[in-house]
Amino acid sequence: MTYCISDHIISPLGTTSEQNFQAVLAGQSALCRYEGRWGLPEPFTASLFSDEQWASLMIDGLTRFESLVVQSVRGAIGHIDVSDSRTVLILATTKANIDLLQHGGPVDDAVYPGHAAVRIAQTLGFTTQPIVVCNACISGVAALVLAQRLLDAGCYDRAVVCGADVQNRFTVSGFQSLKAVSDEPCRPFDLERLGLNLGEAAATMVLVRRRPAQSWPMTLMASAVRNDAYHVSSPSKNGEGAYLALRAIGACEYSDRLAFVNAHGTATMFNDQMESVAIERAGLAQVPVNGLKGYFGHTMGAAGVFETVISMHALRHHRVLGTRGFEERGVSGKIRLSAEHLDISEQKFCKDAFVKMISGFGGGNAALLMSRRDDLTRQDPILPQMRTTHSIVLTPECVAIDGVEQAMSETGDALITWLYKTRMGDYPKFYKMDPLARLALVASDLLLQAEGAERFVANSDRGVILFNHSSSLIADRQYLASIDGDEGFFPSPSVFVYTLPNLTVGEIAMRNHYHGETSFYILPHRDDTAMQQVQRASLLDPSTRSLLTGWVDYDSPNSFTAEMYIIEADFEAGGHTPPALRATSPNLGEDQPSSPSKLEGVPEGRGRVSLTNNEK
Repeated sequence: MTYCISDHIISPLGTTSEQNFQAVLAGQSALCRYEGRWGLPEPFTASLFSDEQWASLMIDGLTRFESLVVQSVRGAIGHIDVSDSRTVLILATTKANIDLLQHGGPVDDAVYPGHAAVRIAQTLGFTTQPIVVCNACISGVAALVLAQRLLDAGCYDRAVVCGADVQNRFTVSGFQSLKAVSDEPCRPFDLERLGLNLGEAAATMVLVRRRPAQSWPMTLMASAVRNDAYHVSSPSKNGEGAYLALRAIGACEYSDRLAFVNAHGTATMFNDQMESVAIERAGLAQVPVNGLKGYFGHTMGAAGVFETVISMHALRHHRVLGTRGFEERGVSGKIRLSAEHLDISEQKFCKDAFVKMISGFGGGNAALLMSRRDDLTRQDPILPQMRTTHSIVLTPECVAIDGVEQAMSETGDALITWLYKTRMGDYPKFYKMDPLARLALVASDLLLQAEGAERFVANSDRGVILFNHSSSLIADRQYLASIDGDEGFFPSPSVFVYTLPNLTVGEIAMRNHYHGETSFYILPHRDDTAMQQVQRASLLDPSTRSLLTGWVDYDSPNSFTAEMYIIEADFEAGGHTPPALRATSPNLGEDQPSSPSKLEGVPEGRGRVSLTNNEK
């Protein structure tokens, strides 16, 4: 099992989890209307820290984002020693220090999320390398999913998961360009909902493998990530990815013990509609549903952790929190909603769990099952042998498939387009993508052609997991140019969405109809050991039988790398249990050179976790 032994929240409504929970109980909201903020021409409503609050949060030598993360993590870890090699920091964020990026100016290392994570980890005393989860709005829940798997795989004994984001001209203008922002307080699931409100916050959970003696912490029972494979910025109309995620965690089988479902509830037209359909499809129509955006806004990378913590406190107090701003159901899915808090004290012995669900750009959906009890039985994770079946290396000067160099007539960025025209040519959306997504799509297509398996049919047993160092910096610069100065203000929604690097995995899922897990991770540098840990842990998902994975980074038209490969589980070769996987992460500051040769030697490992209810 995986247990949450501590948590902490910082938001404009409070500097502890308890303060934030009590603020919600009192019906308070941090949403305020802003006009002319950051020179934006359109008004917006958001939950932002005041100047006085920032003054109390800032730490010398750190940015706003980094200070916020450090303050939240410190509040969660307390006197816990995080300097040992068995503790890892997992950071969930969408844009981290993006406000440091200057149009046309030099790039501060802190703009790279992996570098920011290292600064944070070193400030807090971690000695293992941090992992950044960058899965758009589902990043927080995806980080908790990864934490559970790394603990189950025996890679670590403790995981500190923090989700955080701050708002600025870049992020707010981007969502405004998508016509997704309301200048009034949001109204999740309501008939008159007009759009989302953004927010800033940090939330932290400390997870461990073993339940502490004489303590009954909240238990993370099951977790999953799934993809719609429908559209990079619009959710599936039938809620396919969300439904698959709910089914994967066994939400329906556990429905009689669910106190509530905490939905994403962004108050956008399509998200709320999709979630309602998915909840009904999953057999949860009779379970109360709530959304918390009316109190804190959409806190992006923090949302998944933040709302899970608030929901844990609600469950402990036997409350179903009301959905602030909701009046009349405006979605077709038959779900139970209320603006008022509900007291379920009389049901405390049977309603002991909740579901957290979330969705985001790139087709990503994720869900968690949390409980106050741990009376489920579980099969020990089994890790079968693994093998690499096919690989590709694509650089400005070279294309090699399964170790065989290919003839080519172009170099640099022109090579990617040439490969598309000569080896694909049937996916015109290619020309709308940013360079990173184009690189990932072409490399994956050549890799799948080499595999030779049936394509373009619905597939739920293959995951797509990619890593890089530069995040989406190439698209970030392009979008920043579109909002630089009042006279040159022309934010592009098509450019903004590609400032989310996880759109690379979303595009691959859409192209190939993959409904399995899609995840994107950012590291401070290429680190095969860290990559292999995440890949092995990801194969603990019972539905995942293979991964399309690897390193995809794009710095400039003449500097990019795609080293991707397919790894499959080999059940015939037998397996072993997690203790054999106890390889620790390299120490912070150690140089880990790129090792392409390791593509032929991906370590053995795979897992299967099965949860069954003793009472069923």
